[in-house]
Amino acid sequence: MKCLITGGAGFIGSHLADRLLAEGHQVIALDNLITGSRSNISHLISNAQFRFIQHDCIQGLPPDLETEVIFHFASPASPPKYQQYPVETLLVNTLGTYQLLEYCKNHGARMIFASTSEIYGDPLVHPQVETYWGNVNPNGPRSCYDESKRAGEAFVAAYIRKFGIDARIIRIFNTFGPLTK
Repeated sequence: MKCLITGGAGFIGSHLADRLLAEGHQVIALDNLITGSRSNISHLISNAQFRFIQHDCIQGLPPDLETEVIFHFASPASPPKYQQYPVETLLVNTLGTYQLLEYCKNHGARMIFASTSEIYGDPLVHPQVETYWGNVNPNGPRSCYDESKRAGEAFVAAYIRKFGIDARIIRIFNTFGPLTK
């Protein structure tokens, strides 16, 4: 299978690339390197089944790119990073998501959208269940991340309902690892 990972040079994206390659898939890692790092994928560069493209998905995908499934993991995810890049965070989770969904609609690709538990805001219910709608602050210091992920989920749901694309939303909770750049 031909797989595209946006945010492919990030912590989660690079580990996903390792896994997909180990399972025999072709992987394209696309990253603008705002918070991702080439060092996260340096061990993959010599793999013939791996390709790295430095590119921002808010501009759409390169015209020669072909993929069957998109793993949309591009977004600054730690509070210091998304607060340093609030506009970029808003754009990648909204316009970037829209661009990727358009690709899926036009090329029959599938998509996995990486969302977050932060869409619940500062929850009053623990643990959160899917029927809980959250306790959000739409213009607080974390809102660039929280609200753009909520909007990204809304884009995915709308494309599923209106165009019948094959897409999923995953909400990642509490991921950590070694610090990078």
